[in-house]
Amino acid sequence: MDLYLEGKTAIITGGSAGIGLACARAFVAEGMEVAIVGRSRERLDAALAELTRTPGRRGMSPRVVTIAADLARAADVTRAVAEARAALGRIDVLVNNAGAAIRGPFFALDDEAFLDAWTLKLLGYIRMTRAVAPEMIARRDGRIVNIVGGAARTPPPAFLTGSTANAALLNFTRGIAKELAPHNVRVNAISPGSTATERAERLIAADAVGGVTLEAARETRLAHIPLHRLTSPDEIAAMASLLVSDRTASMTGAEVLIDGGATPGV
Repeated sequence: MDLYLEGKTAIITGGSAGIGLACARAFVAEGMEVAIVGRSRERLDAALAELTRTPGRRGMSPRVVTIAADLARAADVTRAVAEARAALGRIDVLVNNAGAAIRGPFFALDDEAFLDAWTLKLLGYIRMTRAVAPEMIARRDGRIVNIVGGAARTPPPAFLTGSTANAALLNFTRGIAKELAPHNVRVNAISPGSTATERAERLIAADAVGGVTLEAARETRLAHIPLHRLTSPDEIAAMASLLVSDRTASMTGAEVLIDGGATPGV
């Protein structure tokens, strides 16, 4: 299926690894020019090396730029968007993906643990949207995808920092989608479940304590997923590509769950 994305531009936060890098790879393969934002210059350089080897639709690699920034800082958000705009000329697509949160029992977490999660992910997404949306409004064309997470709907007891931020992001996605819809700017969310990333592997390893083997810890995690498999980051990237294309021109304010059937309810 041709998504007709060739020549479009995108900025992807948290783009140096995991889901963000998978989105960058998928966009480049579609012929899009991409700016990836991350905190680690070393990871950004590694991602750039990979992406420059990824051929676009005509066999040539589109332009990829890297921007080192900490999106928990308002000034870094402003700078990152300005650098992306200067390098790419405009921003057609924003993928909000940067986020991290400390896990732990509720009574072991202080205010800072919650504030750090909310500042980076919730406020980071809000700031990025505020920075790119005016340009999209002026052109009457734009696409924003917020990578949220299944914990927004089914919060694990040891992940209240991240799940509260995710729940707020679903609310933000639906609200800003309505505000931007008259300007032909579409905003949607993807909520992955357990995804096969380096971070997921670290969490599985953290569960392998007290005589629990790594394989047993992995099996315990998979047991809660009806399809009995971790989601591939490439699956998330494929959905992001579809959502930013005109193949889904009537979708805005929607959440797409990609979690192997793990989220209960309607």
